[in-house]
Amino acid sequence: MKKLVILTGAGISAESGIKTFRDSDGLWEGHDVMQVASPEGFAANPELVLDFYNQRRKQLLEVSPNKGHFNLVRLEEYFDVEIVTQNVDDLHERSGSKNVTHLHGELLKVRSIADENLVLDWKKDLVIGNKCPNGNQLRPHIVWFGEMVPMLDKAIEITQKADLLVIIGTSMQVYPAASLINYVKKNTPIYFIDPKPSVSKNDFNNLTIINDVASSGTDKLLKLFL
Repeated sequence: MKKLVILTGAGISAESGIKTFRDSDGLWEGHDVMQVASPEGFAANPELVLDFYNQRRKQLLEVSPNKGHFNLVRLEEYFDVEIVTQNVDDLHERSGSKNVTHLHGELLKVRSIADENLVLDWKKDLVIGNKCPNGNQLRPHIVWFGEMVPMLDKAIEITQKADLLVIIGTSMQVYPAASLINYVKKNTPIYFIDPKPSVSKNDFNNLTIINDVASSGTDKLLKLFL
């Protein structure tokens, strides 16, 4: 069974109603990104940061996976599928995808400020005074700007094993996630699904561009693959 690696970004979740930070009314909702997505922002105003993610968490629990997510689950019948996502939502898991690696953390998890490996599932509001079993304040389990990306090495290993690479709903402009495409074996077929693709046929060998949103773009992908 061929190894199919799928890299996903905000575009696949946008069709479920998850706002993306790239949009004019996007994720940061009037906040400078460094206020709500950096260690410095958290140190300066932890209440603001916790409230920001509480609102994101509430929104996530109100939406559902879309056709794009479910189409990727169908591919598991025919390929050994692994998904590497920049998204912090759980829509891949809720749709039934079995192997998902989150590069930038997970919105429905929190962790100790003193031990990044002490991670807890969390669906309610997180406030000052919510502490881990060791007595330290909890924070969102999100990779903030300026922080290491702990799952990057795993993502590189996954990408290196790809027989086929599919990229969906990401501009491939955010690093280090954007660098993953450089780790596929030479001449690996690459499929890029995005309504405004940031790559061209000349950028990579064996590249197929599907100029479409995730749901209908993955419909086209299924017809190509199955």
